[in-house]
This record gives sequence, structure tokens and C-alpha cells, in this order.
Amino acid sequence: MARPALEVADILNAHGDAYERAHAGRLSRGQMKVMSAIRSCRMVVLGGHVSRCADCAHVEIVYNSCRNRHCPKCQGATARDWLAARQAELLPVPYYHLVFTLPTAIGAIAYQNKAAVYDLFFKASAETLATIAADPRHLGARIGVTTVLHTWGSALTHHPHIHAVVPGGGLSADGTRWIVGRSRFFLPVRVLSRLFRRLFLDGLPALHAAGRLAFFGDLDPLAETAAFDAMLAPLCRAEWVVYAKRPFAGPAAVLTYLSRYTHRVAISNSRLLAMDARGVTFRWKDYRARAKASGNGWIKAMTLPADEFIRRFLLHVLPDGFHRIRHYGLFASAVCAANIDRIRALLVDQQVRASPEGAPPAEEKRPEATLRCRCCAGIMTIIETFARGSVPKIWLASASIRIDTS
Repeated sequence: MARPALEVADILNAHGDAYERAHAGRLSRGQMKVMSAIRSCRMVVLGGHVSRCADCAHVEIVYNSCRNRHCPKCQGATARDWLAARQAELLPVPYYHLVFTLPTAIGAIAYQNKAAVYDLFFKASAETLATIAADPRHLGARIGVTTVLHTWGSALTHHPHIHAVVPGGGLSADGTRWIVGRSRFFLPVRVLSRLFRRLFLDGLPALHAAGRLAFFGDLDPLAETAAFDAMLAPLCRAEWVVYAKRPFAGPAAVLTYLSRYTHRVAISNSRLLAMDARGVTFRWKDYRARAKASGNGWIKAMTLPADEFIRRFLLHVLPDGFHRIRHYGLFASAVCAANIDRIRALLVDQQVRASPEGAPPAEEKRPEATLRCRCCAGIMTIIETFARGSVPKIWLASASIRIDTS
């Protein structure tokens, strides 16, 4: 893959030192760590390996990636590995996509208390789906849910929301039947919204009472219980946004979606347009103008001063060890494999009974991924590895080696 003309690493290398000096003492350890990792990603300081094509003898030097989950260059391989595992768990049923969003007032609290509030966010959204799905008036079944946390809007503003991917059905309470959901929609959005609001607003005061929330700057008065309760009062009556998208067009579309969303970072290098004296220019989507705009008129360019661009980028650094992809219900890690096997057996049995031939469809074999030569598509083999800050020995023997820093 060709290296983008401009990368987040280029912006941090050009303006990162000045940003750190201007905000000394106000950056978290995690934010400093992310900046350092991205700046050194795919650079000689991290070491790397040398690969040679078995067919045309083409040689490439590839520097190691930083593997930081906030780095735009490092998520491709991680996403592929994660997707391979999810592919093995995919069920031959329709899938649905729902989005849970926090009100702006809660988002401000979440930013100052990421671990506690985002954890509550995950639990409230998952419990909402499981509770409504278990209700006989809706589905009457136990479901599995895969959830992904995103904290950004297209303009890099703080906009926490959770994407939930759910199979269109669930196991009966006794585990003997697969119950198929409605074809047009999975669960009623208004009912989901009301329960989600109640669960979240029950959990947030509990965090406050337990002393697990901290408040700084403009939010400092919320440390007092009375002020905190007064802030929450209007939210108990407001409509909370739960959005249900159209069902996916088959299981393959689920994998395509997950490959775009699970390991996405706040901004990809492909969205960056320019860095100059005015600042950093990047593409963003103005969703409010989407209905009125013709064609791609709602996709616009925004220019921010470099300091503001870096500030917005660092808004989305998550605490160390925080999992932003989580599985619940039938897909919880401890029971996932057994539940997947059970569901597949039930689905095969249903297909056998419903099929005139009385046999399940053959499984599609998927090709294995192999590192290929960019010159002749031959198989690339690693012939040397080198440590951080070192120069590969083969470098000295040839001047025609391609160095991959993409």
C-alpha cells in the first residue's frame, strides 16, 4: 500500500514538541505515550525485518509498527487478526446494527471519568438489549451482542457512542430452540431508548455516591450531590438517542462492517489533506447538511490550527487496559464457543428439516492470507530481523532495496 501524502505522524513530528511544551503538566501519561508511539511508528528506532521474494528476489526492508491502538498505521493487521476470529464465530442468520449515544452533558462527565463512565455505558447498553430481547412481547430469547465504543465525531469532537451488532434471533430460555426475530426490525427503538436512559441514570448517581467520579474546571461544582442531581434531572425527561440501522445484507456484510469499525481510530491518514501555515486540513462529514446537500456536498474540508488538531486527536485516547470491543450474553468469552456450537447445531437441524434434500449446505472455504511480493505476487519470506535502532546487514550489500514505512 502506498504511503499517504500526509500522516498523523507527520503532524506530531512537526508540531508535537511545541504542543507538549505549551501543555506541560496538563497531558496525561497515556496521551504522551500515544504521541511518542505514533511518532516512532515504522521508523528505524523500532527495528524491523527484511523480506525477499522467492520468485523475483525482490527485497524489502519493513520497519516495525508501534502497535498502539490509537495509531492510524497499526490497526490494519490487528483488525485482520481480530476478524479472522470473528469469522469463525459468524452465524448464518441476519444481523442488526444499533447505535447508543450519550447526551452532551453526560459526554463532558465521561471525558473526565473515562474508565468509570464508559464502562457503565457498555453495561447499560448491553443490559438494555438483553432485557428487551428476553421479554416475550418482543423476542423472548437470550441474545449475543458485540459492542464497539467510538468517542469521536467526524470533526474529531468528543461524541461518545456505542455500536452494537446483534444476530437477528436468540436461544430460547431452555436452550432447545433458535427463535427468529422480526424481519423488518430487531427490537423497538423507543422501548430500548427508555430502558437505556433509566439504566444509565440509575448507574451514574451510584458512581457519584461511591466517589468514583472526579470533576475539574467548569464541572467542579458537580462534586456536590445536590448540583449533580440537579444536572441530571432534565435528562430524566429528555429523549435519549438509540438508532437502529437497516439489517445487514447477509453475514458477509457484517464482516465488512466490522473491518471498518472495530479498530478504527479517531481519524485515518487518508482523510488528511494538507498541513501548512494555516494548520491541518482534513475531510469531514457534515451529517446535519446531508439531507439538504446534493451528491457528496455534505463531505467537506475543515482546517484547524495544528495545536487544536492535536488537542482534538488526543481527546480520544483511552485509559491503559480499557477494552473498547466487548461481547455480552451468548457471546461472552466464557460461554461463547459452547453457545456458537449449540446455535449452529440447532440451525443445521432446522435447515435439514426444512430442506427437500435433507442436507445442510456446504461450507465455503476461504483462502489463507499470505504476504505477497508487490512486483510479481510471489511469496515473501523473512530473511533477517534487526533490533531497535540497528541497520540491517543486507542494507550494506545493495542500494536497490525498497524501504516500506507505510
